[in-house]
Amino acid sequence: MNRLQWSSLDQVARRDALRRPVQDVAAATREAVAALLADVRQRGDVALREITARFDQVALETFEVSEAEFALAETRVDPALKDAMAEAAARITAFHRAGMTQPYAVETAPGVVCERMIRPIRRVGLYVPAGTAPLPSTALMLGIPAQLAQCNEVVMCTPPRRDGSADPAVLVAARLTGVSRVLKLGGAQAIAAMAFGTETIGKCDKLFGPGNSYVTEAKQQVARSGSVAIDMPAGPSEVLVIADAGANAAFVAADLLSQAEHGPDSQVLLISDDATLLANVEAEIETQLASLSRADTARQALSGSRLILVDSLAQAFAISNDYAPEHLILALRDPRAWLHQVQVAGSVFLGDFTPEALGDYCSGTNHVLPTNGAAAAYSGVSVASFQNFVSVQSASRDGIGAIGACAVTLARAEGLDAHANAVVLRLEAVA
Repeated sequence: MNRLQWSSLDQVARRDALRRPVQDVAAATREAVAALLADVRQRGDVALREITARFDQVALETFEVSEAEFALAETRVDPALKDAMAEAAARITAFHRAGMTQPYAVETAPGVVCERMIRPIRRVGLYVPAGTAPLPSTALMLGIPAQLAQCNEVVMCTPPRRDGSADPAVLVAARLTGVSRVLKLGGAQAIAAMAFGTETIGKCDKLFGPGNSYVTEAKQQVARSGSVAIDMPAGPSEVLVIADAGANAAFVAADLLSQAEHGPDSQVLLISDDATLLANVEAEIETQLASLSRADTARQALSGSRLILVDSLAQAFAISNDYAPEHLILALRDPRAWLHQVQVAGSVFLGDFTPEALGDYCSGTNHVLPTNGAAAAYSGVSVASFQNFVSVQSASRDGIGAIGACAVTLARAEGLDAHANAVVLRLEAVA
């Protein structure tokens, strides 16, 4: 990791210090993704089979997971893992159910009632990555809020393995959430299939889920095309840790490595006002790397990561708010006292005993979060992400009499005579 002193950097150097690795490869992936999307849109299932054979090295006649495959998956998943997924699912359900928005109605004037209805998005597509490692936890994070929202049609895509099967743990997790339709499709081609529809795959109204830079670019391109809505830009994982002199260096190093092992394009940042803490964390990283099965991947990610020394914790929070991290860990002695300083973040983890890994799996919050700075304007997945909010209004004869003149005045001020006339005719009728 590169160690930097913030006060010694000029504006250009500071911008470079916070640059994500994905920003450097986005231009290179854009054309490749556009070509894949166009191919699937034009040739449908034929293109999907060819692309899957090219990238996943497996020939599939059908993409849909059969009942027999679901049943086989149940026998191949360790009972302890099943229990852990069920335990996590219960907490995720409890947290998301508690945050569900309720419909409401307000009488804004005598005889005028305004309401908001809540309706589930009818057809949703969920993407569960499995490129460098299968993520059954993501199946829980997406499937549970979709189930709570009562979406009519839910399809889940996850990349096939070399033997043509889907990861058994992902299938078990899908069934835990009530998702029964799973397709063995990965990458940009999966996004294309759900966005445009093919001969065997129905078009979705909204797509959800994280992925690598290709998946993220595909989601953004299909959204820009107007074909489908997406949850958020959710690409390569990232974490920013703000730590003080009293932080446990081993804990901090472990948190940084837990994100670095996601993929070579992940990014981890540590900001502290204590140089000794930075040095100790750097040493701990090297020690812990030696025992990691994904050490090579983590090292690649660490090459694009930073250790930043600041003059004060207040400066650290200013940097964090500019960076807009997906995950923000406050390894501070009194983290809650600093929470008001957090203006921008996907998810925040308070104190020494709240590793980001808890949020990834089983604390109850959602781990599908905005990345690449999108936390400045987007929020993590919730039940509301799977719902439409429809406003309703009704006016009685007394109601239009009470507020009609207001509408007429505003319409005429904007030069919209037909708008004004639509109200005036009714006012005359009730006069």
